[in-house]
Amino acid sequence: MRTQGLARLRGWGGAAAMAVACALTGSLVLALPEAGGAAGSAGSADRSAQGAAEAAPARAEECTTPEQSLSPADKDGPTIDAIRDREVKKLIVGVDQNSYRWGYRDPNKKTATLEGFDIDLAHKIAEEILGDRDAVLFRAIPTNQRVKAIQSGQVDMVVRTMTITCDREKEVSFSTAYFKTGQQVLAPKSSDITGFDESLDGKKVCSAKGSTALTKLEELKKKGLGADIGTTVPNQLDCLVRLQLGEVDAVVTDSALAASQAAQDPTIELKGDAPLNTEYYGVAMKKPEKGEDDLVRRVNKVLEDYRESGWQKSYDKWLKAALGESAGPPAPKYED
Repeated sequence: MRTQGLARLRGWGGAAAMAVACALTGSLVLALPEAGGAAGSAGSADRSAQGAAEAAPARAEECTTPEQSLSPADKDGPTIDAIRDREVKKLIVGVDQNSYRWGYRDPNKKTATLEGFDIDLAHKIAEEILGDRDAVLFRAIPTNQRVKAIQSGQVDMVVRTMTITCDREKEVSFSTAYFKTGQQVLAPKSSDITGFDESLDGKKVCSAKGSTALTKLEELKKKGLGADIGTTVPNQLDCLVRLQLGEVDAVVTDSALAASQAAQDPTIELKGDAPLNTEYYGVAMKKPEKGEDDLVRRVNKVLEDYRESGWQKSYDKWLKAALGESAGPPAPKYED
């Protein structure tokens, strides 16, 4: 089985080969530095996770609509002022660099700069806050380190296909939703797996640590799912590599990510007619203390404008080929 998987890998090229190499070696994933430097010099960015935990209010305890966020505003405040007062005036954004069409490096280009749907959004936020779309410092972070990177102040925000959930809202703040997705099974076309059903019984399924996919699998396991869900990895793309090597039978991840991965490898496909559930991606930021919610509100203002001008263009460029025609961005929901 392993030999067959390696044979498939040899047929890859371009961005796909780059992504596999990154997932196998981890050589391009940046280690998160200690708080300090550019991010740590910002007043609100270098507070401890304990300080974030004391921030008010703990809305997630009675959370029913996690994609609700603070109303938009274009006024600056202490958090944005601190970013602008840095010696190096850059917005520090946690991203993925291995997710094809979302945040990745194209090895066919000389510069191999980060690009994709999430990267476009990060550039737009930097442009609106700092007046320069290139005034952004990207830090590649694993799936299971996203919350830690925010709480420790190592990044100002995470724009990394991060699903808004009630549990996560206890730890970080989210913008309004900028993308709609859901959990789906990814498996070889030749597999007898048909989706989230009994066809998964006895199969080895991979998911990323700290992902909503793993949470959903654990819920289904308690309800009688017969799959082996013990294979977890730091980055979701590692699951794709394990699938190609024949080490697992299927991968569970967001349908949007799964479709992009299927576009990289013609031997795999999404299973099932539709995602199991509905989820939304949001920009994640540190929970604001009283009077310091200006960054969340400003990002929501950027998203309000981006939905009208920019979102569709970015979707058509990066995602349309894999996901098809779009119904457009999800409508924002505000709590105040």
